[in-house]
Amino acid sequence: MTDHDAIVLHNARIVLADRMIERGYVAIENGTIKEISEGDAPERGVDFGGDLLMPGLVELHTDHIEAHYMPRPKVQWDAIAAVVSYDAQIATSGITTVLDSLRVWREEGAEDVDGQAGDLAAAIDRARKAGLLRIEHFLHLRCEVPMPRVVGDAAALAGRPEVRLMSLMDHTPGQRQFRDPQKLREYYRGKSGLTDAELDFLFAKRLENHTRYAAENYRGLIALAGQKGTPLASHDDTTPEHVAQAVADAVAVAEFPTSVEAAAGLHEGGVKVLMGAPNLIRGGSHSGNVATADLAKAGLLDILSSDYVPSSLLLAALRLPDAAPNYDLPAAVRTVTKTPAEVVGLTDRGEIAVGKRADVIRVHRTDDGAAVRSVWNAGHRVA
Repeated sequence: MTDHDAIVLHNARIVLADRMIERGYVAIENGTIKEISEGDAPERGVDFGGDLLMPGLVELHTDHIEAHYMPRPKVQWDAIAAVVSYDAQIATSGITTVLDSLRVWREEGAEDVDGQAGDLAAAIDRARKAGLLRIEHFLHLRCEVPMPRVVGDAAALAGRPEVRLMSLMDHTPGQRQFRDPQKLREYYRGKSGLTDAELDFLFAKRLENHTRYAAENYRGLIALAGQKGTPLASHDDTTPEHVAQAVADAVAVAEFPTSVEAAAGLHEGGVKVLMGAPNLIRGGSHSGNVATADLAKAGLLDILSSDYVPSSLLLAALRLPDAAPNYDLPAAVRTVTKTPAEVVGLTDRGEIAVGKRADVIRVHRTDDGAAVRSVWNAGHRVA
C-alpha cells in the first residue's frame, strides 16, 4: 500500500481536542483517521520518537500571499509561482487548511496590491487544478467598507465555492484599529514610503469615502453574505456600538478587537474572538491595542491567526499555556484547529478523531522552540 492508502503514526504524544495521550498511535486509511489508541501500535509505521502528533492547523486570516505576489515595492511576481511558493511556506508551517485573505478594494497609491483579488483567486484556482498545491486553500474576502466599488468587487468573487468568509473592515483615520490617526500615518509611512503630503491626500480621500459610501456599502455587503450563505467577520471592533452591530448582524468571528471590553461584549454575544499570533509572540500589539495574552487570561480568546507571519501560528499555540495558564495544551491547540474550522463550516477536520480527515502534523519541540517535521494532508504526506 502507499502512504496515502494506509499508515500508522506511532510512539507519539497525541493532542486530542480535550486531552493528551502521552504515548500512543493513530491509524490512517484512505485519507481518514481510522483508529486512535494508547500504547504500542500493532504494526510498524512512522515512529514519532515522542514528538507531538497534532491536527493540521487551520488559518482563517493571512494576507501573506501578497508578500509573494509583490515581493518588492512595485515588483509583481508571476502569480502562479507566487501561489506555489506561498503554499509551500504555509504547509511547512504546519497549516493544512488556509483561507487566503484577499483585499477586495481599489485605492490608488495606498498599497502595492490593489484591486487584484480576482487575479490572485484565479491563480490559486489554476494552481489547485494543476496539482501544484500541497494543502487545501479557501478564500477570505477582506472588504474595505468605505471603498466606492467594494460591493460590486466582492459580488464578482462571492459566488466562488471556495469563499468561506467575508470580513467587514474600515481603516478610515480615526476609526477602529487606528483611532489614533498618527498610528495609521506611521503604519503607511513605513510600509509604503508615501510622503506626508501624499498621506494627507490619501487620508482626506478615505474620510470622504467613509462619509459617502460606508453606511450603504455595509448594508450591501451584509446582504451579499446572507444571499451566499457566507459567514461574516467584523474587524477591529472598538466601541460598544461596534460590538452591538456585530452581534445584531450575526457576525461569526470578530477579528482583532482592540480592547478587553470589546472582546468581552463580543464573547458574551456568541461571537468567536480571533486575535493575532504575532501579538502573543511579540508580547503586545504593534498598533498599541489590547494584547492577545490579556484576552487569553480573561478567557476571551477563541481563535489565533498567523496574520503576517505563517510560522507564528504553531509557536503561539504552544506558548499559549505559559502566557495564560487557563489554557492547557489541548485548549490552546483548539484555537488553531477545531474552532477556526468549525466557525467556517469545515466540520470534517480540525481534530484528531475517528472519522475525521487525516490532516495531521508532526512537531518536534525543545526548550528553544518547535519545528514542523512532517505534514499529512488527507493522509498524503506533503512536507
